Amino acid sequence: MKAFVLRATGGLEHTAVAEVPDSPPPGHGGVRVALRAAALNHLDLFVIRGLPGLPRALPHVLGADGAGVIEVIGRGVNGLQPGDPVLINPGISDYTCEFCRAGEHSLCIDYGILGEHHPGTLAELITVPAHNVRHVPKLDPALSWAEAAAFSLASLTAWRMVVTRAAVRAGEWVLVWGIGGGVSLAAMRIAKLLGARVIATSSSDAKLERARALGADVTLNHRTQQIFREVRTLTAKRGVDVVVENVGEATWAESLRCLAKGGRIVTCGGTSGPKLVTDVRPLFWHQYTILGSTMGNAAEYAAVVEQLGQGQLRPVVDAVYPLERAREAFERLDRGEQIGKIAVTISE
Repeated sequence: MKAFVLRATGGLEHTAVAEVPDSPPPGHGGVRVALRAAALNHLDLFVIRGLPGLPRALPHVLGADGAGVIEVIGRGVNGLQPGDPVLINPGISDYTCEFCRAGEHSLCIDYGILGEHHPGTLAELITVPAHNVRHVPKLDPALSWAEAAAFSLASLTAWRMVVTRAAVRAGEWVLVWGIGGGVSLAAMRIAKLLGARVIATSSSDAKLERARALGADVTLNHRTQQIFREVRTLTAKRGVDVVVENVGEATWAESLRCLAKGGRIVTCGGTSGPKLVTDVRPLFWHQYTILGSTMGNAAEYAAVVEQLGQGQLRPVVDAVYPLERAREAFERLDRGEQIGKIAVTISE
């Protein structure tokens, strides 16, 4: 099958479209999906540049997000048939460990993500557990394959961050950094669904304009404005209740300064770097809560797909590229030019 692969870690120059062996037939409880589209995430760039111990084998098929049509179902699969259009949850859990039995699948001892720990979605075929797919909701107008592919990782990650971990409530102030990215954009929209007041930041005025159109109450340009001072002014020196963080080193100190007493900061990554410096004195004195968050569990995925089915959280697709131009798509992601998700078409 045709796929976009990583041949060596280090940079995009080591990626290419290549022929690789077909994804294997599904075993018990599995399905094989003929992918129609995939979508890119910063996670893919981390894999390309090299994560400790990953990928386990080269060439490695990239891509976490995808959507397509079920080609084959394995034994013991109910509720799914060949030909069904499906979304794919990129998080793979064993469903047997103590955390899975408690319903916390993203804490699974053997947890992995497509495109990182397992062959990814930038390919013509992929085999996954049946519990990792959901029917594509029927909307009017219908979701494009690019939109369907762009949904899962960002929406699930943001749902767990905002709804489960930070437990955002109506009327609270929420600060979301870097509104151009998929997770940040989804987090802003989910917070608005919950009735929160959202401050969104970007270094691009064009992205801030789009954020306002999508529901942001206030937008700030973190290139030209001091976010801490602006937040204090907006909140009458109180600060925000929640900060949604996935930038890391470049924003961490400012994020803590923006919090109200008793505030929460929830993080799912560090696109600018992973090493954070924290002054513990305001942390304990103001009784801040720092929350880590990764992907989500099966119940959270069902909940966020249900929202999509109700016409909420329709993905914002920035650009669509054919598989043959996947490297160009990654170059756009790497430059940070997008607002929303970049998709790659696999087949019609």
